[in-house]
Amino acid sequence: MTAKSVAFYLRVSTGEQTTANQRRELEAVAAKAGWNVVAVFEDAGISGSKGREQRPGYDALLKAVTRREVDLVAAWSVDRIGRSMPDLVSFLTELHARGADLYLHQQALDTSTPAGRAMFQMMGVFAEFERSMIQERVKAGLARTKAAGTKLGRPTVGGDVEARIRALRAEGMGILKVAKTLGIGVSAVQRVVAAAPALESN
Repeated sequence: MTAKSVAFYLRVSTGEQTTANQRRELEAVAAKAGWNVVAVFEDAGISGSKGREQRPGYDALLKAVTRREVDLVAAWSVDRIGRSMPDLVSFLTELHARGADLYLHQQALDTSTPAGRAMFQMMGVFAEFERSMIQERVKAGLARTKAAGTKLGRPTVGGDVEARIRALRAEGMGILKVAKTLGIGVSAVQRVVAAAPALESN
């Protein structure tokens, strides 16, 4: 049986940390499993919350997967890949689309096995749950804001400035000049004027 072509992905968040321990443990697993380690991709001093474009090692790994150069990606822990469940599921989905699998040492996850594939399906469920929870929190926040009478959208000028806008408009000053005189945006003047259309007929 041909040995699996495996790529390691190593990452640490700060410059003071090292990927040496991650690599040593993965090399031990590879030796025991008979893997053929063909590449090692590393991001040192880069947070897992960063996107692909800010993680060169991660980007290179995904390009190697796209070229079908590896059968399996091995990482020390799930948080080395990303910081959220949706991130991990997206990564796994991309791997599987290219015929590759994922091994996570600390979580004992290997998607090339039936148990690992079942765990992947469960991760998809939890990722959907996490997205739904975020959406519910956003909706609840908007509802609280509305109930409190706080207007959403662009901030308005203060009451004293509104009074000055109305006074200057009543004197016949144009909207552009009012904005320049008070040092505010033209749109702010227009909002105040629209709220008091009677001034426009004076």
